[in-house]
Amino acid sequence: MAIEICSLFSWSLFCSTAVLLAIFLKHRKDCSRSETKLPPGEMGLPWIGETIEFYKSQRSNRLFEEFVQPRIAKYGKLVISSWPTTSVQLMGMNSIMEKQGEQHRCLRGIIATTLGPAGLEALVPKMCDSVQLYLDKNWNIRDEISLYHSTKALTFTIVLECLLGINFEPGTLNTFERVLEGVFAPPVSFPGSKFSRAKKARQEIKEMLIKVVREKREEMESGLGGDEGILLSQLVSGMIRGEISEEEVIDNVVLLVFAAHDTTSFAIAMTFKMLAEHPDCHSLLLQEHVDIMNKRRPEENLTLEDTKKMKYTWQVARESMRLFPPIFGSFRKAIADIEYEGFTIPKGWKVLWTTYGTHYNEEYFKDPLTFNPSRFDEPIAPYAYLPFGGGPRLCAGNQLAKLNILIFIHYVVTRYNWSLLCPDEQITMDPLPFPSHGMPIKVSPKSY
Repeated sequence: MAIEICSLFSWSLFCSTAVLLAIFLKHRKDCSRSETKLPPGEMGLPWIGETIEFYKSQRSNRLFEEFVQPRIAKYGKLVISSWPTTSVQLMGMNSIMEKQGEQHRCLRGIIATTLGPAGLEALVPKMCDSVQLYLDKNWNIRDEISLYHSTKALTFTIVLECLLGINFEPGTLNTFERVLEGVFAPPVSFPGSKFSRAKKARQEIKEMLIKVVREKREEMESGLGGDEGILLSQLVSGMIRGEISEEEVIDNVVLLVFAAHDTTSFAIAMTFKMLAEHPDCHSLLLQEHVDIMNKRRPEENLTLEDTKKMKYTWQVARESMRLFPPIFGSFRKAIADIEYEGFTIPKGWKVLWTTYGTHYNEEYFKDPLTFNPSRFDEPIAPYAYLPFGGGPRLCAGNQLAKLNILIFIHYVVTRYNWSLLCPDEQITMDPLPFPSHGMPIKVSPKSY
């Protein structure tokens, strides 16, 4: 019996070794077959390529320094990787990020209707009310605040209530954050894994949104509801007209919440970090907001026109996002062989562009590691500044993010004295960047 088991084990080991050797040799053969045409670089291990190195550098928030920059120095400006399938599964197969051509234009058009000039004008007072209510309820009773976690909770409320018109239960934010934890996790679904927990949370969100969407549809079809300034109403209208499906409505609501609240929160946190480190910039910014405040009655909300006067504030925010991009970049898939500088990018390959590649490039930004908001006095070269992406895939919610940042800054700097409690706090990434301690600040109300 022991001999049979030993023989079976030896045979299994032999077969496994043979299969792995065959895969490795095929991998090497495929690499060498096209190495005169492919962009320079390493193919890495079979199937996984250099994904492990990519994840390691991402988790330590050194994606540019440890992954991108060494490969640029060694091979040039093309870096390949693969976008995790977990991202698509959790954000939604029917979200705008997965749509192409006419389907993409249709969804983008619906979103743009709500975030056009008229829609933004209607959103500003709602956002002002949300920010002031949140600060009154959560900041006036404390002298120490986690700025990052505060802005996450507030931005989540603004996106769901002001933009989408959805009232949510306590704990909904935690459910969304469980999904986010699995977005870049390995696609392993055993119980207790990040991806498994994320899928479970995603199902909870789906069930909640199905109920919300169907109730909204019933209201609109009976003539009882349908605020044209609310994005959910626009999406459901498209569903009623037969332009989009219920699954597309749900997946795009999920994507918009994730796209808006984590990235905007980080941008706000980094803006305050830069203001704390550059008191001269803080003084200029504060004066801009005091001037705006003094031209309005004490209880009067800001208008869209007021936000257009916050030019220096937006320069500070833009420069903060240049140095600390809310996203590291994005991926594109070649749908046909692409010739580039004498190399061929084969059909099916994925190309990674990084914000750091241009944001930290002396060719586009003089002295790129220096914080200098006034560099935005002059026009920036196209596709050099990309915190919201660019081209047809420019973030559809970039104007909402801008308003969120400007309005929040206005009410904080005009109502509170504040200072960082951990000036040397590290930035980590899992999967998106965030201050490791939540950016604690000391606050006290101002008296005028």
